[in-house]
Amino acid sequence: MITGTTKLIAHLGYPTESFKAPLIYNPYFEKNGIDAVVVPMGCRPEDYSAFLKLLFRLSNIHGALITMPHKISTMALLDETSTNAKVAGSCNAVRLSSDGRLIGDMFDGEGFVRGVLRKGKKVEGAHALIAGAGGVGSAIAASLAQSGVDHLAIFDANETTATALQDRLKKYYPQLEVTVGSADPEGFDIVVNATPLGMRRGDPLPIDIDRISPSTFVGEVVMTKEITPFLEAVRARGCAFQVGTDMLFEQIPAYLEFFEFPTTTADNLRAIAKFG
Repeated sequence: MITGTTKLIAHLGYPTESFKAPLIYNPYFEKNGIDAVVVPMGCRPEDYSAFLKLLFRLSNIHGALITMPHKISTMALLDETSTNAKVAGSCNAVRLSSDGRLIGDMFDGEGFVRGVLRKGKKVEGAHALIAGAGGVGSAIAASLAQSGVDHLAIFDANETTATALQDRLKKYYPQLEVTVGSADPEGFDIVVNATPLGMRRGDPLPIDIDRISPSTFVGEVVMTKEITPFLEAVRARGCAFQVGTDMLFEQIPAYLEFFEFPTTTADNLRAIAKFG
């Protein structure tokens, strides 16, 4: 039930038809008696800058979830951003501080890393390869750096994109070894597909499967199918792995902490979510 005391969390993006966050947050709020609601709000890019500022003038606004195509443009509209957001170059959560400032953070990578750790894989001191240096790949790189990996290898078909991420990582983590230009997975403890490859039937595999060791932990970000062809192939090699939707469910506890709500576990969220 939405009342005059309900805290509003806007889910900002365009278009809104595929939004899944309300189907996870709202059942959780209802079950736990939290007087808050996530509301999808479709905002076209040309209106976004003005709309975000006006949105946070509402007396009952508590925060916003940010999704495509606004994650990058949000950065210039905030008063304060986390290191993760700065390294990623994008933001997917905004809250209003008690003094009226807009504070932004990025949790895609946090969700990925929490999932890896919960599955028992050590991140600190690890060597990790990320294929894809776009928004989600950059966010994962930021969180892996924050969690203490020793070496990050970045590959992207657009070398300029990969180099820009390397520069941001070196700025905030000067001791971190960061290399770009190769997608060879040999010798890495963690390998991540952060490309869209696997979303469409017939896509090539993003990484040479024959060069992945069975001891390597493999992560996927594609969510259209739980076991993508890439995960199917690494599973056959004996690799431990993480499916794309794990990143989604694992980041929500971090969001809840950011918004100062009672937090929970990814397993609990999966159990009460209103979609399959």
